[in-house]
Amino acid sequence: MQNEKTTEEVALGIRRRVFEHTMRNNGGYLSQACSAAEQLAFLYNEALNLGQPVLPMIPEPFKGVPSAGNADYVTGAGYNGPFEPHYDRLFIAPAHYALVAYATLIETGRMAPEGLEMFNKDGSSVEMIGAEHSPGMEVHNGTLGIGLSTGAGLAWGRKRRGESGEVCVFMSDGEVQEGQTWEAVQAAAFHGIDNLWAIMDVNAQQCDGAMDSVMEVGDIATKLRNFGAVVCEIDGHDLNAMRQAKAEPHEGRPLIILANTSPTQGMSFLRQRFPRLHYVRFKTEEERAAMNREISAELGIDPIAYSH
Repeated sequence: MQNEKTTEEVALGIRRRVFEHTMRNNGGYLSQACSAAEQLAFLYNEALNLGQPVLPMIPEPFKGVPSAGNADYVTGAGYNGPFEPHYDRLFIAPAHYALVAYATLIETGRMAPEGLEMFNKDGSSVEMIGAEHSPGMEVHNGTLGIGLSTGAGLAWGRKRRGESGEVCVFMSDGEVQEGQTWEAVQAAAFHGIDNLWAIMDVNAQQCDGAMDSVMEVGDIATKLRNFGAVVCEIDGHDLNAMRQAKAEPHEGRPLIILANTSPTQGMSFLRQRFPRLHYVRFKTEEERAAMNREISAELGIDPIAYSH
């Protein structure tokens, strides 16, 4: 599925759409859109071989968990296309990036804009924290650290079956505070799972503030290499660097791209909130109005009309 927009246009559209949603709903994951817009735009718009969506453009309500009486249960991965052997598969490990992922689906023509109006509503599948039934999600990755293991397992199975499609995992740097991430890298290297690659949003932020204030993780690249991965470190807002990193040979080993990013890229007004950037909810109406005025100008759009 080839999108008519350039990847740069998709990235800008992601930021604009997440910002508009945040202004109208008095809260949202703005810093994740700032740091990850280029990465998700790159994945959906050019890096991954994904087929046409197989689920309705306007997401259906949540129909319950899999059970004997719910045999037609499907995951949200249908928005990434069918599970055919020659298509790639994508796991979005940090489930709190869901709002940014939904915006990406809209910008790349995989979900209707109306889908975002269902965000975090009772009975909706468009969850605030992405679950396996949410658009673009294949499994529930709300517990940071399990995404790379899941992707490695699928990639190992696909390799044994001779399937040509690759497996990609979009990650966040907070996941390197979890032991399971390192086990996954080690296992993938040991078993030669080279149809697995990941891109990690290294924005140095997490729920409780700056990562170093919660748990210092040291030199991530050196650690990953020591555990057996091929590692590329890039500017996560430089799409050409991203393209070159994806082309890095990694026969017999997984590839992990460390995308160093800014959690205020494209929305510099957010620096006033540093380091508390994980979820933006406005403290006063004056702050909301100022943010609307300043960030709209930076994004090249008119201020967002919202109800007070």
